[in-house]
Formats: sequence, structure tokens, C-alpha cells
Amino acid sequence: MTMFHLARRQPWLITVLVFVILAIVNTILQPSFVDPTVMRSNLSTFLPLILVAIGQTYVILAGDIDLSVGSIVALVNVVTVTVITLLGGTLGAVFGGLAAGFCVGLLCGLINGFFISGLRFQPIVTTFATGIIFAGLAIWVLPQAGLPVPDAYWQTYTESLLGLPVVLLVLIFGAIFTLVVSRLPFHTRLIAVGGNRTGAFQSGLQLGGLRIGAYMISGAFASFAALCLTGETASGDPLLGASLALSSISAVVLGGTALAGGFGNATGSIVGALVLGMIGNVIFFAGLPFEYQTLVQGLIVLAALAGGVFVTRR
Repeated sequence: MTMFHLARRQPWLITVLVFVILAIVNTILQPSFVDPTVMRSNLSTFLPLILVAIGQTYVILAGDIDLSVGSIVALVNVVTVTVITLLGGTLGAVFGGLAAGFCVGLLCGLINGFFISGLRFQPIVTTFATGIIFAGLAIWVLPQAGLPVPDAYWQTYTESLLGLPVVLLVLIFGAIFTLVVSRLPFHTRLIAVGGNRTGAFQSGLQLGGLRIGAYMISGAFASFAALCLTGETASGDPLLGASLALSSISAVVLGGTALAGGFGNATGSIVGALVLGMIGNVIFFAGLPFEYQTLVQGLIVLAALAGGVFVTRR
């Protein structure tokens, strides 16, 4: 099998190549990039987007989209911090806050899935609207940013467990989850739903349950991202995660998943999110003027997307 045919079957390999090139360039611009402390810091920065992109992948595989993930992240963050404070800030309160935040993310995913699959609303309009609602709820729960979490929370997140940084363990968990799910019938059925919804329905697949399940996975991983951001910022912020929705979609497409659904995998989305993070690093350490950084970043992402689409179409 030639490299071209391999890239055609696995478009995310192109993203891996782009990531390697960016890593080399970043190492040249920032020699300390390979230092374990710096790599750990970078992973902490990239991790929330990686987690949201994993969840977004399953929604897109089914031919849907979730624009509310950024607002879910904000809502989970403020609910977690508020519950911890209300329960007294003890170790038990921390676990209570984590559980409350995770349940909120699942509930948000269930609401999205119900409206879209149960009531047949348009995904892009529905999740845009629910995103506004979730953002409003986040501001209602915590009108002002700054409510701190106990030291044990952020200290645990920034330390190591079993000899590995906690952020790396979270990434490993996400990678294992994607590999396990990719071998389950659920993944194959999602691809069938996204590739040919009418045919999937006629074959007897439970479209409603599959699509709701995808949105609940998206909500769950948005919760994980929010809990990581809470550990990173050590406080609550109702405006947290505003850019994660569009960034996660870019990461999914960069990872080789078709935006129309029916093709791709979450493993590629992990690499796509890493590429987006590396692009930001390279631009920053290249010393470009601030006013040009966003423009250059957008052009690089567009070029990477175009390359993947070109190979896939060929």
C-alpha cells in the first residue's frame, strides 16, 4: 500500500505528520520545548481542547454538531466550584462537586440529544440556542469570576499519580476510551447513521438512542474538560471555554473526520487538537506581532484542512 493510499484511508496520518513538523519547528524556536516541565505545561494547556474534541467527534460521526460544548464547560465549572464551596470545601465536598459537575454535563448532553433526536430540531440551531441557555445559567450560578477551589483540588491536578503527571493520565484515559469505543458496535452504528441515515433507519438501527448517546458522550467529555480547567485555574469563571466549540470542530476535521459524518475516529481528533495547540505555540515563539497572530493561525488551520480534504477526495 502506497503512502497516498494509506493517507486516503487514514487521513489523520497527515495530521500526525503536520504535528511532527510543528514540533520540530517549535523545538528550534523554543529549545526548552523538550524539557519535561515545559511539555507538562503545554499538555495542561492543550488538554481541555483534546477532551472536548473527543466528545465532539462522536456527535459529528452521526452527522450532527454540538455548538454548546463551550457553554457546557463554563456551566460545569461554576457548578463544581459552587457545590464545593456550599459543602464546606472539605475532601468530601470536592468529590461532591466533581460528581455534580459531571452530572450537569451529562444532563446538558441529554437535553441536546432529546431536542435533536426526539423532537427533530436542527442540530446547529438547537445547540446554538442551548449554548446560550447554558451560558446564561452559568452566569446565574456564578455572576462573577473568582470563586476559588480548595488547594487540594488544584494541587492534585498539577502533581503526579503513579509516577505520571495527572494531566498525562487524563490524556491516556481519553486515548484508551477512543480505542475501546472504536471497536464497539456503537461506533460502527454511529458511522452508519452519519453516512446514510435513511439506510440506517431501514436496517433497524435505533437512531434516536445512538444520537442521544453521542450527545451525552460530548457532554461528559465537556465535563472532563471543565474539571481540568478548574484544576488549572483553581477558580470558577462563567465565561470559561468560550472558544472551545469552534476549536473542537476544527480539531475533529483536522483529525480526518468528515464534517458531514460517516467517516473518521476520535484518535485523529486528539492529534488534531494537539496540532491546533502547536500552531499557537509556533506563532507565539516566532515573535509575530500580536495583531497578526490570529490571522496566521487561521491561515495555517485552513491550509491543513484543505490538505486533508484534498487527499480524501483524491
